[in-house]
Amino acid sequence: MKKAADIRKQTRSELLAERTKRLREQFKLRLQKASGNLAKTHELKRVRREIARMNTVLSAKRTEEV
Repeated sequence: MKKAADIRKQTRSELLAERTKRLREQFKLRLQKASGNLAKTHELKRVRREIARMNTVLSAKRTEEV
């Protein structure tokens, strides 16, 4: 899990790439949950929160640019 300070240090393009990676991971975890193969259910919560952190930082960077 990345800290918010570490996420803020990344560039916009790095954040977008990382967010895409996490979205794919979230999709895979949701498929595993639906099929009953997800053993570590806490991973869904962790990934969801990481995506939210990245979205928050991206939004803040967007408002700084304007």
